[in-house]
Amino acid sequence: MSRAGVRESPRGRGRKRRRGTGRVGGAVAAAASLLALSGCSMATVSPADARGEPAAEGAVSLEGPDCDELKCIALTFDSAPSEHTPELLEILREEEVPVTFFLLGRNHVDTYPELVRRMVDEGHEVANHTWTHPRLTDLDRDEVREELSRTQEAIADLTGVTPTLMRPPQGRTNDMVGEVSRELGLAQVLWSVTAKDYETTDSELIEERVLDGADRDGIILLHDLYDGTVPAVPGIIEQLKAEHYTFVTVTQLLAPGAAEPGRVYR
Repeated sequence: MSRAGVRESPRGRGRKRRRGTGRVGGAVAAAASLLALSGCSMATVSPADARGEPAAEGAVSLEGPDCDELKCIALTFDSAPSEHTPELLEILREEEVPVTFFLLGRNHVDTYPELVRRMVDEGHEVANHTWTHPRLTDLDRDEVREELSRTQEAIADLTGVTPTLMRPPQGRTNDMVGEVSRELGLAQVLWSVTAKDYETTDSELIEERVLDGADRDGIILLHDLYDGTVPAVPGIIEQLKAEHYTFVTVTQLLAPGAAEPGRVYR
């Protein structure tokens, strides 16, 4: 423990963390780079801009922390649930941190139905990450609709909750994917920070990547199915709490605005 009572990652000792507004320029540049790498050519809406827009009729908006006043951040986990989800849910319960799970259908929702129900029961947001994790931009309209609809139906059947958010695999989307998403009542959610936990089992590195990129209104991309990710979560939460972040779901991050089906949020 450091003298301030905050755990220091071995990788972070002796190195001052970049904080707050000092990261804004880097975050903007990183977001622009990520936009190009993800293959998304569509205009994106920031959480702050979403909060400033009146919610469309029938749109879902959740009451919660005032993210115009507080320094909010959203942790999101793709391709859940997995064998590591019970441990993650225990950590989140103990820390009282809500997150958004983007659920994958085949070998995940259909394999761990009790964990999908537990996510909802414990106050987390569940969203759509397709059935088989294809690049949606490589599919035709009917195939995109099948990928999203099948997962929508499975989640609704298990929980009684119909998702309003989806995340396209690899962040790859286009106008056609947006049109199908709009027809299904799904807004698209990308991210501002990725730990690239799919390429490493080094929990300290995953933690460092998240903390270095974290900023107000951030949407953090993680995957609980990889071995190094869940062990990194306690340190991520501890440090972000020490920096006075408020944890929210994606829908809460956009409130009192609401995600509009078909649009892309980052």
